[in-house]
Amino acid sequence: MNTDQLTNEAVRQAITALQTGDDERWFALFTENPELYDEEDKMEFRPFFEHALGHERFISIDKVENDGRDIYGYFHSDQWGDFKTYFKFYFNAAGKIKRLDIGQADY
Repeated sequence: MNTDQLTNEAVRQAITALQTGDDERWFALFTENPELYDEEDKMEFRPFFEHALGHERFISIDKVENDGRDIYGYFHSDQWGDFKTYFKFYFNAAGKIKRLDIGQADY
């Protein structure tokens, strides 16, 4: 999958780590206790992604907004199948990802 349209470098690194199931790289991009919201429900970040990494990935990235921090695309989950989704990244002052909102998208 082509990540050239990801203009935010930290987001590009996060999506690359997600795509390859690289948990060390993925978790290093986030603050110590990042927030995760899935369909607006607060989730436990680390357990969620320990389960998801290597089993979930973008098939395509269809649009990028908000200075490269919001991405929308077609997504594959071994558990849930294929669907449109969004990932919205929020950063702290030091440039670490402090919050991630994910969910099904309708665009």
